[in-house]
Amino acid sequence: MSADATIRPSAYPAEDHGRDHVTPADIALGVIIGRTSEYFDFFVFGLGCVLVFPELVFPFVDRLTGTLYAFGIFALAFVTRPLGSVLFFAIDRNYGRTTKLTAALFLLGGSTAAIAFLPGYQTIGIWSCVILAAFRLLQGIALGGAWDGLSSLLALNAPANRRGWYAMLPQLGAPFGFILAAGLFAYFEGALPKEDFLGWGWRYPFFVALTINVVALFARLRMVATHEFAELMATRELAPVRVSELVRTHGRTLILGAFVPLASFALFHLVTIFPVSWINLFTNRSVSEFLLVQAAGGVVGAGAIVTSGLIADQIGRRYTLWLSGAMIGLFSLSSIVAPLLFGDSQAGQTIYVIIGFGLLGLSYGQTAGAVASSFGQQYRYTGAALTSDLAWLLGAGFAPLVALTVSSAFGLAWVGVYLLSGALCTLAALAIDRRSEARYE
Repeated sequence: MSADATIRPSAYPAEDHGRDHVTPADIALGVIIGRTSEYFDFFVFGLGCVLVFPELVFPFVDRLTGTLYAFGIFALAFVTRPLGSVLFFAIDRNYGRTTKLTAALFLLGGSTAAIAFLPGYQTIGIWSCVILAAFRLLQGIALGGAWDGLSSLLALNAPANRRGWYAMLPQLGAPFGFILAAGLFAYFEGALPKEDFLGWGWRYPFFVALTINVVALFARLRMVATHEFAELMATRELAPVRVSELVRTHGRTLILGAFVPLASFALFHLVTIFPVSWINLFTNRSVSEFLLVQAAGGVVGAGAIVTSGLIADQIGRRYTLWLSGAMIGLFSLSSIVAPLLFGDSQAGQTIYVIIGFGLLGLSYGQTAGAVASSFGQQYRYTGAALTSDLAWLLGAGFAPLVALTVSSAFGLAWVGVYLLSGALCTLAALAIDRRSEARYE
């Protein structure tokens, strides 16, 4: 971190600074660790929907239908995530941010780890489906409560000429979480016989989630519990406001903000979860080997996220979003006119994944910063959380289900049509919001 990026000194006595001083580097590290744990939990569940749940929980239907059922449960967390945000905002107002984060992260890690002990359909019948859905609902509620405002605080304390750079830092948690989840599943799926993997191997990544969330909790509380952090949050007015007040004053911004990152969020699961389902169901390619290819794609995505920060600081965040949205649109068109790119060709599948992760990183790196900057300082904390919740619901929550449904029925070209719709929504939202262009800078 550059020297000019240091947060202004606290009003607390000098002798407290050595213990409580919070720098942008501290905030960035806490955000990255926290986001990594959240994405790890979600990616572990998503990969389980492809590799485990169709046979463990839905053995009474064929593999394709079982995967579609699992993707339906996968979407539930995105439905309950906004409800979790509202619930934990109330906990924040009444009991403080430390209580809120502790409860949310233990709920998130506990819900994920509890799935590791899930009995299959052959053992408890339909209750296996019910329990899985219940834990998925709790994951969504917990993720809504895990919003801590650290990314907003980081952006507000970034130098004016480095806002793109600091905006991309929290987004690195996504590829890091995916690389970890994909690596674990690749190891156990490739190293174990199928009966052992379905019996116990798949459970280990879910169980690891609790440990990772505990580490993330302490990384966040290390800052949240300091006097200086509390002062910074207060002076920056990063506190929850009532949702009714936010909708009344910034309803239009809330809706537009949910559509701005739609191209990125639609692409999100189309290069992570959906391709694994297609490989598993319709090709003879080794799933564990393909997961390693995706992990390499995650490295490319992380590099692209970093690049997005450099580009945004040169041409502006808005033009970076325009550029990435247009590139995703072109990528979707290529998927429409040349669906065999991801068909039976292993080289084509690899190219699709690597390019897709690169475009995802370039676009995703600036989406959160653009959404958060659309709100005034007083509403930034609540507005950024709810806008993100809605964007995930509209753009990513049902993406694996929709993509697998249309591709299995009508062909892979329709996945490109679905992605193109997200790109067009992003470009349209940016065009409609031209009057607010300064907010993206």
